[in-house]
Amino acid sequence: MRVVIAEDQVLLREGLVRLFEDRGHTVVAALPDATGVLAAVAEHAPDLVVLDIRMPPTFTDEGARTAREVKDAHPEVGVLVLSQHVEARYAVGLVTLGGFGYLLKDRVLDVGEFLAAAGRVAGGGSALDPHVVGTLLAAQGTADPVAGLSARERDALALMAEGLNNTAIARRMVVSERTVEGHVRHLLIKLGLAEVDDGHRRVLAVLAHLRHAALPAPRPPNA
Repeated sequence: MRVVIAEDQVLLREGLVRLFEDRGHTVVAALPDATGVLAAVAEHAPDLVVLDIRMPPTFTDEGARTAREVKDAHPEVGVLVLSQHVEARYAVGLVTLGGFGYLLKDRVLDVGEFLAAAGRVAGGGSALDPHVVGTLLAAQGTADPVAGLSARERDALALMAEGLNNTAIARRMVVSERTVEGHVRHLLIKLGLAEVDDGHRRVLAVLAHLRHAALPAPRPPNA
């Protein structure tokens, strides 16, 4: 896997470089801000871009805007955004494109899980931090489309949003794969979504539904 990294914190940037290279991947560029990311992607054709959501000069949304620019210009490149805190407003518009992940920075400490998530994103899949998913759901308030889900169905939904398939979800929930299949089938029915086999498309369908539910209802003519 060929990787571009953009992170203003030197220690984390160097740590990410070492983490990927120790596992046999190639870091083709490691940048201190977002300004050179598009040029690096065009030059090196990476499989994955890993970038902080907040970087110089304003430390607001440089990473989020660059993530969108990379996906618009190079939709085949996976983009994994890292954040210190949950900022779910940036996740919804990007995750439906595929090949996108949003993880809190402390997830990097679990090297195996982090690299697995990076690999899924580089391969066109999704990886969303469970805390991001929780914030997305809570933001719906009384209009929450998952209000009718059971606690276990919500657990399964959060793991689906991480990009896990039914087998991996079963391991994480410590239940049988058949039980997970039932949870997934029921939650998709409750959300009014057609059931599909591919885990990535399930995530996109669920989050697209959540994004649609969050939009204000259209105003009638002459209102």
